[in-house]
Amino acid sequence: MTTPLMSLTWTDHLTGRQGFLVVDRLVRGVSSGGLRMRAGCTLEEVAGLARGMTMKEALHYNPDGRYVPLGGAKGGIDCDPHEPEAYGLLVRYLRAMRPYIESCWTTGEDLGLTQDLVDRAAAEAGLVSSVQAVYPLLDDEAAARRRLADAFAVDVDGIGLDELVGGCGVAESLLAALDRARTPYPGTRVAVQGLGTMGGATARFLARAGLLVVAVADIKGTIANPAGLDVEALLAARDAYGTVDRSVLRPEDREEPGEAWLSADAEVLVPAAVSYAIGLADQERITARWIVEAANMPVVPEAERLLTARGVTVLPDVVVNSGTNAWWWWTLFGDIGADADEAFAYTRRSMRALVDQMLARAQADGTTLRAAAHAIAADRLPLIAERFGWYR
Repeated sequence: MTTPLMSLTWTDHLTGRQGFLVVDRLVRGVSSGGLRMRAGCTLEEVAGLARGMTMKEALHYNPDGRYVPLGGAKGGIDCDPHEPEAYGLLVRYLRAMRPYIESCWTTGEDLGLTQDLVDRAAAEAGLVSSVQAVYPLLDDEAAARRRLADAFAVDVDGIGLDELVGGCGVAESLLAALDRARTPYPGTRVAVQGLGTMGGATARFLARAGLLVVAVADIKGTIANPAGLDVEALLAARDAYGTVDRSVLRPEDREEPGEAWLSADAEVLVPAAVSYAIGLADQERITARWIVEAANMPVVPEAERLLTARGVTVLPDVVVNSGTNAWWWWTLFGDIGADADEAFAYTRRSMRALVDQMLARAQADGTTLRAAAHAIAADRLPLIAERFGWYR
C-alpha cells in the first residue's frame, strides 16, 4: 500500500475522543470518502478505507461519462453513535475539518451515521455541504445541486432512493456471480448481518429477485426462519439504527444469538454492518458458498485466505459496495437524473459489467477476486492520472 497523501488525528477538547482523516490521493484536487462513527475506530482502519476509496473511484472510471473519478479519502470518529455526546462530537469534528471539506474532501454517511445527520451537523459546523469541494468541477453547480437534492427526495416503497442504490449494487453483484455459476435464484438462501442502510436495501432487492432471506442480525441478535423471513415487515419495523422491533415477528420466526447468522444454513452470507466481523475463529463456523462484502472490510485478510482455500467465494467490498458512492457522482455530474428506475437500471448495468470483468480477470489470472479487482483498478489509475492528474 502506498503512503497516503495526508493523514491526521484530531482530539476533541471537550471529551478527549479522537477523530481521523486520511486522504489517500487527490484527482483534480478533490477526494471522496464517507465519515464513519464507531467505538474503537482507528487511524489504521481509516487509512485502509481511504485506500479502498481510491480503488472504488478508479473502478468506476468511464471515459465517456460525465462523472470523473475523484481521489480516495475517509474520515472516522472513535465514539459509539448512540452515546449522548455523539452529535456534539460530530459537529466539532466537522468544524475542525472544515478547511478540508471546503477544499478537497467530499464526504457523507457511513457506518454509524445517516446522511440526514451528517447534513444537519455540517450546517451547524458552518459548511455549505459535505460535498462542496466538488462544486468547482461541475459544469452547472446550481442544476447539479438541485438534481442531487431531488434524488435524495425520491421515496421507493417507504425507503429513500439514497438508501436503496447501494443495496441494489450489492444485490446485483451477487446475482451476477450466481448467473456465472448457473445457480438459480429461487431456493438460494441468504443470511444478512445488519439491517441498516446497506443491509436492509440488499435484503429487499435479493428477496424481490426470488432469493430466500433466512436470517438477519442486528444489535439485539439474529432473527431466523428457514422458510424465509418477511423482509418488508422487518424493514418497516426498523429504528434509525437498523434495529428491528421484535413485536412484528411471526410465531414461526425465532430469535437466536447475535453471531448465529454466521452459521446459518444458507448459501450466501452478507456482512453489511461492521468492519472485521469475520475473524479467524468465525470463519470456521461458515458453511456458506458465497460471502458478499456489503460492509467495508468485514472479513479479516487471514480469514479470507482460509475461506478461499476451502472454496468459499468472497465478493470483495471494493467492488460490491461501490454503488452508493458512484450513484452520488453519477447524479451530481448528470450521467443520470433524479429518477429511481433510471438509477437502478444504471447501477445494475454498471455493477454487473464490473463484476463480470472481475470474475473473468480472476479466472484468467488465477487469482482471488480481490486481487482481480485491485488489478483492474491499478490498470485504470494511470489512465485517470494521465487525463486529469493526481497528487499522492
